[in-house]
Amino acid sequence: MTVENTAPNVMLIDDQHLAEDLIRHMLHDQPDIRLHYSSRAEDALEIALDVSPTVVLVDLRMPTVDGLGVTRSLRSHPLTQKIPVVLLSSEDDAEIKAQAFAEGANDYMVKWPDKRELVARIRYHSSAYIAHRQRDDAFLSLHKSKQELLLRTQELAQSQAALHQAQKMEAVGQLTGGVAHDFNNVLQVINGNLELLRLLTEGNQAAQSRIAAASVGVDRGAKLAAHLLAFARRQPLQSVIVNAGDLLRGMDELLRRSIGDLTTVKTEVADDLWNTMVDPSQLENVILNLAINARDAMDGGGTLTIRAVNAGPDRPPGEQPDNSRGRFVLIEVADTGAGMPPEVLERAFEPFFTTKPAGQGTGLGLSMAYGFVKQSGGHIRLESEPGCGTSVKIFLPRVDGDAASGDESASGPIFGGIETILVVEDEADVRATTVELLTNLGYMTLQAEDALSALAIIESGAHVDLLFTDVVMPGPLRSAEFADKARTLLPDLQVLFTSGYSEGILAHGGRVDPRVSLLRKPYSADALSQKIRHLLRRRERKAVLLQ
Repeated sequence: MTVENTAPNVMLIDDQHLAEDLIRHMLHDQPDIRLHYSSRAEDALEIALDVSPTVVLVDLRMPTVDGLGVTRSLRSHPLTQKIPVVLLSSEDDAEIKAQAFAEGANDYMVKWPDKRELVARIRYHSSAYIAHRQRDDAFLSLHKSKQELLLRTQELAQSQAALHQAQKMEAVGQLTGGVAHDFNNVLQVINGNLELLRLLTEGNQAAQSRIAAASVGVDRGAKLAAHLLAFARRQPLQSVIVNAGDLLRGMDELLRRSIGDLTTVKTEVADDLWNTMVDPSQLENVILNLAINARDAMDGGGTLTIRAVNAGPDRPPGEQPDNSRGRFVLIEVADTGAGMPPEVLERAFEPFFTTKPAGQGTGLGLSMAYGFVKQSGGHIRLESEPGCGTSVKIFLPRVDGDAASGDESASGPIFGGIETILVVEDEADVRATTVELLTNLGYMTLQAEDALSALAIIESGAHVDLLFTDVVMPGPLRSAEFADKARTLLPDLQVLFTSGYSEGILAHGGRVDPRVSLLRKPYSADALSQKIRHLLRRRERKAVLLQ
């Protein structure tokens, strides 16, 4: 059984056909992984000799021959004894796992794993088996060189490192996402009270100065939380169809002002650039952060090149994501700086990792870019060598359709109104400061701690012009469902959501429907009042048109 290629070749043995459907679905975006399925465990050895798998997935509990029997059968034949065997079971029991490994199993997975973990383990075991087989073939045939053996060993090490890195990044992402969520609520309480003090101390220049200084700290905290959420892929994204070329051209003045006169900026946009679906404000933030990183890497002088091109299957390998032949918009930010050594390049996307002196960087710029791109369905690649500069390549999926026009922005000073606003927020401190802030702006306010309580207020016949509700709240009624029920009772009701966190309630894959009005926490009095007036004006214009 000589391995003729390096593509994973999976044999699945399971008496339930549903298992085949589920595994195929998990592997549908991995075109190089082949899957062979059989429900007949007693024929496992014969099938393995026929299809030459590089990894075997086998169900533990089957009516004729169980997974342990299949493992023993494969281990008894010289041509199959080294094929990796992964047992699949619904039983998470230490004794059963110990028995499985004693019988010769290589791995044990509890049904059903996350598809990313399944793919990582398939590739890991397959790469290990292929490396071992090719090493054996090299020794037997005397035609393989030492360099080829070293290459296979490196591939095995890379597979192990990739699996470890994926697990570590997922764990850190879950931690940072939860911390950022709670941090945003704390910042909202602080910011809300600062806004109230600002309104109460108008004319007191000393107090206004102190409040402004504290607000700067809140803004810094908000940016830190946003970066953490971006890395964790839990920030609420309001994605629309965007032409990246127009966005880059619109950023030209901002970029030049941000990085200074010592750095030459070149912007290259291909003709007929495809459109992509992305949150434009977050993409601008990513590009600005990458540009500032590049400026620092060049020590204040050099050339920063920002380009956007179409990246289809006909492009060279360097302009396509790994293991993908789709169609993407490639945005590259490249500098002529000092570059990175391999040990730094390996850790560059980790949160809080930085080579800058203490106090000169948070280490969240690249990790934020990584999380944002992944949450947007894209890919990101970092290329760098010492003395050769650094290139960050962002691949965003192509979409059909016309680029969205900018929504009417609400701007101007703080002002309120006389309408009635229902505030729905489970955090008591956040709710109290928000209600008091709206009251100081002249609005009538009603309040509720959850969606069910708020729905009861509306069902009681209370007049409500606008619903201001948090996205993530306890209780059986989710915020999106609550908003739909409220609109059914009050067809003219305007709804404004607020959140510092995206957990699949309003977001699909972390993306918020562009038609949803969302105010990110922590918000200022300016932003709150402007957003409310914008929605209420929109209702008034709609009423005029219907007359």
